[in-house]
Amino acid sequence: MKKIVVLGAGYAGLKTVVELQKKLRGQVEITLVDENPYHYEATDLHEVASGNLPASKITFPITDVLNPQITTLILDHVDKVDQDKKVVELSNHQPLSYDYCVFALGFVSETFGIKGAEENSLPMTSVKEAEAIHSHIITQMKDYQVTKDPNDLKIIICGAGFTGIELVGALADARPRYAKLAGVTPEQIELHIIDASKRLLPMFNEKLADYGINLLKKLDVKITTEALIQEIQPETVLYQLAGDTDDGSLHKVEANTIIWTTGVSGSPVVAKSGLQARRGRVMDSEHLTAPGNDDMYMVGDVAAVMPPDGKRPYPTTAQIALSMANYVARDLTARVKGTARPAVYTYKSLGTVASVGNTRAFGEALGHSYKGYPASVLKKMIMNKSLMELGGFKELLAKGRFDLYH
Repeated sequence: MKKIVVLGAGYAGLKTVVELQKKLRGQVEITLVDENPYHYEATDLHEVASGNLPASKITFPITDVLNPQITTLILDHVDKVDQDKKVVELSNHQPLSYDYCVFALGFVSETFGIKGAEENSLPMTSVKEAEAIHSHIITQMKDYQVTKDPNDLKIIICGAGFTGIELVGALADARPRYAKLAGVTPEQIELHIIDASKRLLPMFNEKLADYGINLLKKLDVKITTEALIQEIQPETVLYQLAGDTDDGSLHKVEANTIIWTTGVSGSPVVAKSGLQARRGRVMDSEHLTAPGNDDMYMVGDVAAVMPPDGKRPYPTTAQIALSMANYVARDLTARVKGTARPAVYTYKSLGTVASVGNTRAFGEALGHSYKGYPASVLKKMIMNKSLMELGGFKELLAKGRFDLYH
């Protein structure tokens, strides 16, 4: 009986297991490895960081969707994969041998070597980190009642990509709650977002991007673009603006909460396993396997898949992660059963929608543009679809987003 080891229970890893359990019952032994006993909806981390949703709303036990007759769950940290020996080395368990390995270990925060970023800012790449952000914000708001330090009321988000935009929208919704804790008016809670790009939200057409930026401005979010962050000091972001004279002088903005959403990279286990990668992402083969290793599938945030134009890899999203998982399950099923493998992997995006708070969003889906409240409803339906794919009706009913009217 073939042994399949799946590393990571995010969108790609867990979906692969769910599909393999249906397709290869009684024909394989599956071992799933993850550090946490729960799966979390990574696209909703900003809601936990803002305090708009509890962590329990975006998580469910991994065992809820496992068939124990087929799949064994091991809670541990993956140290590396020995490709030659076909063995996965774990921190606290015996090594796992495999016939096929599905590498889906997700992402970590990327600081790009910027001085002080790791020590003096808060990343948001896991449930624990999102909860830590919320706890930190609450502490600052309560602290203001004692210290009257205006920096307690300021929050800086470094990075105005998809994650940063959704986070600042969620924080804007939470302003009244923060203000009550601090004993101030909501308008006194300052939100700043800083990014190096000249044009924000390049994944959208210009009209939609402008709409999203105007939403932020209406929410009184202070936006600084073309700002190259040079250093994060305690409670201070130092940056250089495009066009500044090269005299060494820097701009600064102060806040007692600094959140880092500038970028992510694939799991560091990729490099430890000797896989050739850029920022932790391996350029996949046509069957989503690592180059030169057809028994090692690379999916989700550790995978780079090129679109037909060959310019740059598709962005890592829940949508493409689920798509990759479906393909890997079909490919593995064919290999185990000895039938013809499916045609090479192709991806077609169904669209992208960004939320700016609970009832505001914008984006494209199925060839159409959506703005405002209708886009917000669509965003929640997209999230419910991915939840349904992973957890079925049980998790959809328990964790789904049905708060469509507020």
